[in-house]
Amino acid sequence: ERAYREQLGDKLRRKELPLGTRYHVCTDPPGPKIGNGGSTLHVLQCLEDLYGDKWTSFTVMIIHSGGYSQRLPSASALGKVFTAVPLGDPVYQMLELKLAMYMDFPRHMAPGVLVTCSDDIELYSTGGAEPLAFDQPGFTALAHPSELALGTTHGVFVLDPSHLSGRGGLESVPCQRFLHKPDVGTMRRCGAVRARPSPAGLSASGDGGQAGPGSECVYTDSVFYIHHSAAKQLLAFYKQVGSLCCEIDAYGDFLQALGPGATPDYTTRTSNVTEEESRLVEVRQKLYCLLKGTALNVLVLNNSKFYHIGTTQEYLSHFTSDSKLKFELDLLPVAFSVSSGTLDPSATVIQSILEPGCVIGSGSVIEYSRIGPEVSVGKSSIISGSHIDVKADVPSKCFLSSVSIRMNGQVRYVSMVFSVEDDLKRSVKALSDIHSLQFFGVSLLDCLDLWGVKVSHQLFSGDNRHLGLWAVRIFPVCSALSESVRMALEMLNSVQHRSAFELGRYKLLSVEEMLTYKDVEDMLKFRKQIYDEIHLQREKERPDV
Repeated sequence: ERAYREQLGDKLRRKELPLGTRYHVCTDPPGPKIGNGGSTLHVLQCLEDLYGDKWTSFTVMIIHSGGYSQRLPSASALGKVFTAVPLGDPVYQMLELKLAMYMDFPRHMAPGVLVTCSDDIELYSTGGAEPLAFDQPGFTALAHPSELALGTTHGVFVLDPSHLSGRGGLESVPCQRFLHKPDVGTMRRCGAVRARPSPAGLSASGDGGQAGPGSECVYTDSVFYIHHSAAKQLLAFYKQVGSLCCEIDAYGDFLQALGPGATPDYTTRTSNVTEEESRLVEVRQKLYCLLKGTALNVLVLNNSKFYHIGTTQEYLSHFTSDSKLKFELDLLPVAFSVSSGTLDPSATVIQSILEPGCVIGSGSVIEYSRIGPEVSVGKSSIISGSHIDVKADVPSKCFLSSVSIRMNGQVRYVSMVFSVEDDLKRSVKALSDIHSLQFFGVSLLDCLDLWGVKVSHQLFSGDNRHLGLWAVRIFPVCSALSESVRMALEMLNSVQHRSAFELGRYKLLSVEEMLTYKDVEDMLKFRKQIYDEIHLQREKERPDV
């Protein structure tokens, strides 16, 4: 919460956000995780606590930005909604991009709540049609034509075929039912598969796919709106239930209850749930009874695209090379940076200082970092919040991110290093199985041996039920940022060359613990130092008037 409030305050002081809007940071209540659905309910409660019944006359946007961001850990410490975008001067973050994308919505929105996530981008063209209107009772959702494979990992709308022509940029269509991460057979059986529309303008290919008009597609979800009358119902439900003891999905558990074709079958399915809590089925069934018969209106954007930026692979794919998103948003190769090094044309630099002599390989992203003259970065790597001031060869597909921490009242630094292909969400339950965990393509057990780290339950932070890369204590605590980066690269070098590198004399933390001990002020201070230096350099280069 502190990280969000500080960054939000800085943006408002610099007048980088609309000043007539009220901004609030709402944290989940203490206790078990409640999911983005539970968070949505909690935000409604916070709004009532702040404004009484007046909140039902507001137009509200909720940007969900919680979670650990295990698939893009550079966003973990300061929040996904503050992920930098290679655009603007000074650079935009996802928060500004979200506000810019939805800036026309409030003018055509009845009082209610717009729900979105902080790691996706929706681009669309309505071809001169009427603006998107969020004014119908119940729920209103945006839909995008997508390949069937994408539908298996998203929500899919089963639309009323009598209202869907597939022509024009925008159609308002009643939804029969909503499917959450269905398999292809279920999509076909429920009538969700359609012929792909063929509008002009943006390629309507769903997250960058190449399928052309006439091929099959499904309509997948992104943003949705809750009319104030339905939002009041949800708040009353939250008050009645009391504290939630399970994770509720705003998409799966709200939208699956809507439309005339909805059935309660989903309430007992837990295959898409990370952990099955005892009350989950009960809460789902109560939500279904509450929302059953509520309308789900869908604004079909035939000429649109949905991009997800929540993983290292997606981040690299969309922000570098010749990606469609880069072309459509006119993303910059060098955004608000001093770049004096040798930069591959497909690399991206965001608010960083690259000294003469450094070399950045193709498809790599450098953000909020200072790169010294004797540094070479390979292909498809991510370097975030780091300072490399020694001779270093950063290998291809390397993920390197630094975190300031505070321990015993003192600021210290820890840098994490992985492969961009490592799975930080994967875990095992027994120490005897950790050999199956992979660190940069090598068994974690072999890596621990090279680093002189003993295998025991003390090796992992947390409750020892999830033994994985997220919780393994392998990253040294150092007194200087550049030293922590050097240590992380030495660890990686040890693994790649199968040479011993003893970590025994260092205090070691897991990524999970880095976030517990993070020092937000120091991390933002480092970013501001880079910002000020770039700004000063710009002033020096500006010709005298």
